[in-house]
Amino acid sequence: MEPFSTTESQAGASQEWAKSPSPDNIIILAQDLWKTYDMEAIQVNALCGVTFSIVRGEYVAIMGPSGSGKSTLMNLIGCLDRPTSGAVIVQSRNLAEMTPLELARYRRQTVGMVFQAFNLLPRMTLEENVELPMRLAEVSRPERAARVREALERVHLEKRLTHRPGELSGGEQQRASLARALVNRPQILLADEPTGNLDSSTSDEILHLLREINQSLGVTMVMVTHERRLAEQFADRIAVMSDGKLTSDGAEA
Repeated sequence: MEPFSTTESQAGASQEWAKSPSPDNIIILAQDLWKTYDMEAIQVNALCGVTFSIVRGEYVAIMGPSGSGKSTLMNLIGCLDRPTSGAVIVQSRNLAEMTPLELARYRRQTVGMVFQAFNLLPRMTLEENVELPMRLAEVSRPERAARVREALERVHLEKRLTHRPGELSGGEQQRASLARALVNRPQILLADEPTGNLDSSTSDEILHLLREINQSLGVTMVMVTHERRLAEQFADRIAVMSDGKLTSDGAEA
């Protein structure tokens, strides 16, 4: 059984092609995105006309100060929120035009998400936490067991199956949340401040792991971070946001 729809050998062989800027190879396209929140008597624009594209297999870091709109952009790509206007197009499909069933499948099968807060369920074992997305996706029980072990081996936690989150270090909990995000074999991984609660050594470990997943499996990676050192070390491209606008998309002129 292959671990993802793209095998590791295929992913490695197609890296250069996958990161080419050809319009046919764009996996995520944001078009003139606006997101406005009503705050009592005033309106706050979290995004102001953002247009941005990402190609298959790319590792993009999105940077900016707090309130710049980077997490809002991430939430729109992950379908945790909807734009006020504009469009998010993933694999040539406008997310706003999907039915509720199609959106549910998109969240289960196309994107995986990792957050600063690990969001592991404290009463469940590591095995049960990682298995949960597959139970929601109605994956068969025998296949769930194989995929759990596969995902935990990917993040080097296969010996901690029966441990609960409180028995794991911060780095181990983040690796567990990464295994949970990978278990449904997504094509896109969204990481929102994945090292925000970790020390510098553990942060490097997590970012090395994300880069390994990106390179070996061809998973498109979109990471929000405040840490320029890490972004410059691991990402293919750095996009910068400020006051809800994209000030640089990191693309070469």
